[in-house]
Amino acid sequence: MDCKSKSVVDMIEASSGVHFSGFHMEGLDSRTTENGDVLENGHLTSATEKMYKQPFVIGVAGGASSGKTAVCDMIIQQLHDQRVVLVNQDSFYYNLTEEEIGRVHEYNFDHPNAFDTEQLLCSMEKLRHGKAVDVPNYDFKSYKNNVFPPRRVNPSDVIILGGILIFHDPRVRELMNMKIFVDTDADVRLARRIRRDTVEKGRDINAVLDQYSKFVKPAFDDFILPTKKYADIIIPRGGDNHVAIDLIVQHIRTKLGQHDLCKIYPNLYVIQSTFQVLPCVY
Repeated sequence: MDCKSKSVVDMIEASSGVHFSGFHMEGLDSRTTENGDVLENGHLTSATEKMYKQPFVIGVAGGASSGKTAVCDMIIQQLHDQRVVLVNQDSFYYNLTEEEIGRVHEYNFDHPNAFDTEQLLCSMEKLRHGKAVDVPNYDFKSYKNNVFPPRRVNPSDVIILGGILIFHDPRVRELMNMKIFVDTDADVRLARRIRRDTVEKGRDINAVLDQYSKFVKPAFDDFILPTKKYADIIIPRGGDNHVAIDLIVQHIRTKLGQHDLCKIYPNLYVIQSTFQVLPCVY
């Protein structure tokens, strides 16, 4: 770092009280065009792309009926003063063919191949670069994603990715600043599933148990549980663990504060890294 860059950092630290343990200074001769685009080192970056360059991406994984939705909702509620958007992996299920629909009870919705991960990655890339995306609205009655209009998702400061297998693909994991695994006892998950599918969906309890033993439990053991090792934070009891969620939100606010400072000083970039907020015990 040259003396000029160091003096700028010293001045920022003195005025803000924030200490930067790692940073990168772009060329100080960057300039802004009339339409708000930024020219840095010969590269033109749009004002929109500059503003949404580093959203804070949170991945929330765990078994079916583990309480992922409750955790996501609580994080969103506590970050009510921030722009937060939730993207569900369920939205990216493949459309089933007529043959697959004819024997839908033999289709494994808990397998990694059931999801269109390429479309998920494409949508996330657009969001990370400040572009709105249309997320499919999957219909579990027709098993199609084109029955209802897609959901428009706008760029946000925080993007929450939720899903049973959201940690399975390394390309998706690399997008995340924080990875949370919701760890709930298998008996609790099964009880919740039975109550949901029989009461809310009107399914026969024997069909629910058959699907659980044939697909849900094996998929959890083979694909979901092994991704637990990638988590930075493991939350026992899901949405009932208020202490863990409070700590998570506190950490997110700290990271968002660094992001806001980068907006004030556009030539300053804090090095992004993933912090382990709670110890993981395996």
